[in-house]
Amino acid sequence: MNKEPKTLQEAIIYFSDKTNCRDYLVARRWPNGVKCPRCGSESVTEQPKYNRWQCSSHHANIDDKARQFTLKTGTIFEDSPIGLDKWLSVMWLVVNCKNGISSYEIHRAVGVTQKSAWFMSHRVRLALGIKSSKKLSGEIEIDETFIGGKARFMHKSKRRKLGDTGFVGKVAVMGLLDRHSGEVRCQVVPNTKRKSLEPIVQKHIETGAHVYSDNLPSYRQLDAEYIHKVIDHAERYVDGQIHTNGIENFWALLKRCIKGTHVSIEPWHLFRYLDEECFRFNNRTLTDGQRFDIASRHIVGKRLTFADVTGKTDSRQPA
Repeated sequence: MNKEPKTLQEAIIYFSDKTNCRDYLVARRWPNGVKCPRCGSESVTEQPKYNRWQCSSHHANIDDKARQFTLKTGTIFEDSPIGLDKWLSVMWLVVNCKNGISSYEIHRAVGVTQKSAWFMSHRVRLALGIKSSKKLSGEIEIDETFIGGKARFMHKSKRRKLGDTGFVGKVAVMGLLDRHSGEVRCQVVPNTKRKSLEPIVQKHIETGAHVYSDNLPSYRQLDAEYIHKVIDHAERYVDGQIHTNGIENFWALLKRCIKGTHVSIEPWHLFRYLDEECFRFNNRTLTDGQRFDIASRHIVGKRLTFADVTGKTDSRQPA
């Protein structure tokens, strides 16, 4: 089977062949020929016996062994003893399961430990964090939500410790939705005050664009730079084109993924789950094969160690 996969069944058969895994990723990582990931040199020699390449250039301040590299070097797969057949199966599941997939499901389906499945899924989410520097224009909906457990379900000792308020233990998230392209962007914010939300709007939305929001006081100063329309949810949810139903639809999908699939996540990992859901939402009109193809082109230059993901270093939060 040489045809690239379009369905899960085809993907399982296709990626069970290590040669197919290798050829698929090489074609996307090095479309113009293999290059050294450390110096960029095209003068490399393949060592098929060891499934690696060696750079002909002598790297300054690097030992000769570092001239050798594999397909995994410099990617989310680096230093992983797990084969690419399982890695690509996990990536297919994370990218294409509409409501996400838990580490326990991956553990049972792929045949790795739950601990490994959890780590693998976080590394895949890192690849899905595709950021765009282009500002949104046209008609943009903005809104905020809170992610986290409800205080009434907590033990009374924990409620007492955290203050026993409606938003105790919750994390604030801000989202922006372009009505024309359907692109959504969201990120964790420290709070819903103006000083936290307004800079995000200015960073992601072009001046003069139509901005739709609810009547949160933090958005009141947006009139100076944008054509700002407000919908008061205490009165109605839609007034012609003035509404935030699009971004609220995304919040529903996000919370269904978190509550229904992952059940509970730590606040410092939330930004990775946001990246995952944004990726699937922004590429929702594509086929599973096309969505997987995009994800596989963003595995390079992204490294996440187990120490990072478990909090033994200070790199759990995004830059």
